[in-house]
Amino acid sequence: MKIYEGIEDFGSVRNPVVTSGTFDGVHLGHQKILRRIRTLADEIGGETVLITFWPHPRMILYPHDHQIRLLSTFEEKAKLLKHFGIDHLLTIPFTKEFSEFSSEQFVQKILVDTIGTKKLVIGYDHRFGKNREGGFDYLMQNQARFGFDLEEIPREDVDHVGVSSTKIRKALEEGKVDVANEFLGRPYELNGIIIKGQQLGRSIGFPTANVHIPHDYKLIPCEGAYAVEVDVEGELFRGMLNIGFRPTVSGNSRSIEVHLFDFHGDLYDRRICVRLKSYLRPEIKFSGLDALKQQLAIDKEQAIRLLTT
Repeated sequence: MKIYEGIEDFGSVRNPVVTSGTFDGVHLGHQKILRRIRTLADEIGGETVLITFWPHPRMILYPHDHQIRLLSTFEEKAKLLKHFGIDHLLTIPFTKEFSEFSSEQFVQKILVDTIGTKKLVIGYDHRFGKNREGGFDYLMQNQARFGFDLEEIPREDVDHVGVSSTKIRKALEEGKVDVANEFLGRPYELNGIIIKGQQLGRSIGFPTANVHIPHDYKLIPCEGAYAVEVDVEGELFRGMLNIGFRPTVSGNSRSIEVHLFDFHGDLYDRRICVRLKSYLRPEIKFSGLDALKQQLAIDKEQAIRLLTT
């Protein structure tokens, strides 16, 4: 998959079959669109093109709203899009100036002049252009003038999936990992780098690795303990994850700590991918380290059972 940072970098594409959107999370609803453009491209000997925007439009349109949390970083999204058959990923820098583009400007400058779109596929509620003025009706009315075929994923197809990025965010914030994973079609991932912590876990037989997530806009699920699968640079391990403030040891900042089963070695500065499989329990303040150790043993037994079924 080729990635282009702006329309100036975009090259020649054979019979482009195009879609556009933020595609945060690349969930089951998005995947219907991705499969469709792959099928259409194969039918006409073409290539798939996905237009996305970065930063996320809300970051620019609402700069004082620091509450936005995304399901996928740009790197995570690009990896998923490649997996689902995207040949060309065109990233358009979303600026105040770009937000002023009319629907006519967007279609003419990007879809027609830059890409040379042969077929365009959009979701039933997709909007574009200043104030979201453009949509399927506008495109249909001007289809002949623009010179590309148009297809809309029907409402019933998308509604049948019953999924949205908003629903997934809400599920993760409530600890409903099973719901989020069902909507995503895969386990939710946290990708980060291992940094040095206080090493308290070693003293009670449960050494943990502190996971640093380098992007503050990445959605971190609610506090609690989770059963996880961990990819350490290609090696897979089972484990359990704790997200929270460590009240038993008077922690004062939120941390993400993972304990790997059957792992021996040094993880510092290594990149890992943590895949959340099940929510075990909320974060609890215990009477002391002995009580915490007893609970961790119970957590581990439950996690192993969940991860082997």
